[in-house]
Amino acid sequence: MANVYDVIVIGSGHNGLVCGSYLAKSGLKTLVLERRDIVGGAAVTEEFTPGFRASRFSYVMSLLHPRVIADLELNSFGLKVLPANDLFCPLGGDDYIVYSDDMKKTQAEFARFSKHDAEIYPEFARFLEQSATVVRQLLFETPVDPTKRNWSSFKNSASLLWRYRTIGDQAYRIVDLLTQSAYDYLSSWFESDVIKSILAYYASIGTFAGPKSPGTAYVILHHLIGEHEGAGGWGFVRGGMGAITEAIARSGQRFGMEVVTGAAVAEVLVSGGRATGVRTTDGREFKARAVACNAAAPTLYKRLVAREHLPAEVLRDIDSYRTFSTAFKMNIAAHEPPHYRAFDPARQGFKYPTYVHVAPGIEYLERAYDDAKYGWYSSRPFLTPVVPTIVDDSLAPPGKHVINIFGGHAPYELKGGASWSVEKPNLTRAALNAIDEMAPGFSSQIINVEMLVAPDLEAIVGLPQGHIFHGELSADQLFWQRPVAHWADYRTPITGLYLCSASCHPGGGVSGIPGHNAAREIRRDWKRL
Repeated sequence: MANVYDVIVIGSGHNGLVCGSYLAKSGLKTLVLERRDIVGGAAVTEEFTPGFRASRFSYVMSLLHPRVIADLELNSFGLKVLPANDLFCPLGGDDYIVYSDDMKKTQAEFARFSKHDAEIYPEFARFLEQSATVVRQLLFETPVDPTKRNWSSFKNSASLLWRYRTIGDQAYRIVDLLTQSAYDYLSSWFESDVIKSILAYYASIGTFAGPKSPGTAYVILHHLIGEHEGAGGWGFVRGGMGAITEAIARSGQRFGMEVVTGAAVAEVLVSGGRATGVRTTDGREFKARAVACNAAAPTLYKRLVAREHLPAEVLRDIDSYRTFSTAFKMNIAAHEPPHYRAFDPARQGFKYPTYVHVAPGIEYLERAYDDAKYGWYSSRPFLTPVVPTIVDDSLAPPGKHVINIFGGHAPYELKGGASWSVEKPNLTRAALNAIDEMAPGFSSQIINVEMLVAPDLEAIVGLPQGHIFHGELSADQLFWQRPVAHWADYRTPITGLYLCSASCHPGGGVSGIPGHNAAREIRRDWKRL
């Protein structure tokens, strides 16, 4: 009977740990099974070259929700956020632009490119914040199914509409964000392409799209809804992103949550239409009244559950759920961080730009996407170099640095049958050339580079096709259609089987919200399980 639990959680990524911690806190005997030998999923800190540790996959904190932090008391378990400085964007040569949480500072920067844009920016910021407020309220909602005709579904849909009855014209603004391209949305406000590119950059992060692709305006908002200090709410975590999942795990363990590593799940056990437990790849069986899956929805529906247990329409919908990724990640050990030609500490008002975007213009972003659209990696990729070792001395030997670079685009599959084993060095060279153009000589300071492309992200931490959000953040894959229609409420067609991953509402990012919401729905159903 030692292998019998109330709930089993598949995967120890941050959402799985959040889900497990809330369930354990409510008194349920909870087990988390992790395939790797380290807890944390994509939010881990690992040594990638001797003496250097990095946030190997996810790399900055923005979306981890204050409610989750408070409920699980993460600060008392070692979570320490180190706010990033203002966003610094080199434009080539000695030119640059700074984007700050300080309204007047950002206006002064914008005024260098457009007096009109500087003057209208406060109105734009208020407008976007009003939309963000609505979206933040929706984060903790359980998506309804407006097509069901039973009384319970009607009541849930009516209740949701009533709660948001006062949003008024905000509804139209949300529709604009969901349907317009980032470029069109920003062009209705700003005239300078430089200024548009500062915000349109966010629409490209983790998304197989360019700033002129319809629907990308919403992705800007998704990245900027964080509620922490720092540029756009972004910051570092002392000890790397693994400190987040370590804190969550310790929080859950005080309530009795168990975590077992090296326990890859091969199958969800189903009997009589209900989940009864799981079987690992080494043959161990664990029984439970409920199973919560923190793996991606395609992994659950296509690999962990036998097809005969699932409706044909669910299998059809999950086959069309879009996860094709063009993201890549670089972890660099270096003697010195990049020294940007355009950066002047006295002029910018901070010692070093720990948070940088390299994408000088809308055309640059769009052309990076064009390369990927036709099956190849960007010859001039957009890049986010961050240097956590400026504020965190725990990651590298004294005087040395770790540089994390998130970039795009590098397709999961290359055209013509080309192999990433051959092309990785060429992509690395292209990315470093883009950095060297803005920070001459940086490449000569490098000790070692780890390049991770989409197939690596899938193989190591299970991101579907390497997609950092577990699927595109587009109108057809949000709220009541994430991941599939009729099953967006964290439940599945199998009684007692739930999803708690970023494949669910509200999507990707280290927020903990899907895990929180899934735990709530499991507790609501508990007496009926």
